[in-house]
Amino acid sequence: MNDFLNKMIFDNPIKNYLIVAGVILFVLILKRVISRYFAGLIYRLVRIVFRDVDKSSFSGLVAKPLGLFIFVLVSIIALHKLTFPGYWDVEVYNRSTKQIIHTIGTLVMIASFIWLLLRMIDFIALILEQKANMTPSHTDNQLIIFFKDFFKVVIGIIGILMILKAGFGLNISSLITGLSIATAAIALSLRESLENLIASFIIFFDRPFTVGDLVHVQQVTGTVEKIGLRSTRIRTDQKTFVSVPNKQMVDSILDNLTLRTQRKAEIRLETGVNISSETLNKFIEVVKTKLVHPQIEDSTVFLTDIRSNSFLISIDFFTAPIAIKEFQKLKQQKNLEILKLMEEMKIELAGASSDIKISGKLDQ
Repeated sequence: MNDFLNKMIFDNPIKNYLIVAGVILFVLILKRVISRYFAGLIYRLVRIVFRDVDKSSFSGLVAKPLGLFIFVLVSIIALHKLTFPGYWDVEVYNRSTKQIIHTIGTLVMIASFIWLLLRMIDFIALILEQKANMTPSHTDNQLIIFFKDFFKVVIGIIGILMILKAGFGLNISSLITGLSIATAAIALSLRESLENLIASFIIFFDRPFTVGDLVHVQQVTGTVEKIGLRSTRIRTDQKTFVSVPNKQMVDSILDNLTLRTQRKAEIRLETGVNISSETLNKFIEVVKTKLVHPQIEDSTVFLTDIRSNSFLISIDFFTAPIAIKEFQKLKQQKNLEILKLMEEMKIELAGASSDIKISGKLDQ
């Protein structure tokens, strides 16, 4: 029996083949159990930071890539114990067969590790999205999606650099230097896009407005429907869809109409000068009583100017930030009541009637 186990095949005794095959088969069969066990250990560490963590969701995202990584890692370590047959070690494009197989194993291990990191990012983003859904603002959700994609790109770039370094033996320091120069050149050519990207971060963190707010900026008034990385999409009151660069949203004076505490209505009356001060005062007092309404929180009525051909009466009233349709309906109602009062008190607007006098003699 010992002679059989010590028999050499391809520069290795059969005993070594059986040990390596047994280890790989053992890990393959128990891969699911082992991955669940290690996922449970990682889960306990994650719970230190995130209390409300669903273990099934965590295991569902992490267990599969973790199991693959453990299987690849153990398989490479086990196969490394075998002696590579000398007559198999031939050169292919200045690379020996042993180097090619070693490179393939390294690539598979790095790829499985990167996949595991990407799944970890997905899980963290899932937790943060659940917390963001509990808030009324949608900005947090957009910010989470952006950073999830951003970190995935970073992990992907790091994975590619690891493959070039460990798998192909390239000098990545010179490659990084070249990429830095290229990145600087691209950054100069894309300066405006980068400014808009930075402005999107300012919007996300400073929150001068959020999705659903009614804003006025750059002579555009409408409801914010989406905040992107380059521009903000606004649905105007004309039902058009306007894209405003984020830099302009940050640098310009922006009026967030949703955050106002009241709506203001302004009525300006220019009456004729042929009415007495007593009538004018009575008219002002009656208008004040007309502005007593459940929806009107505050109001002012004043004779603000005396001109050569008119008296200027300023009427202002404030309501709660009610819907624009309801506000316009209330304003129309008060306008009609004031017009009816002017008719009853025989008060005419300036310029409503005029007398033309001709002096001098007509030529015969």
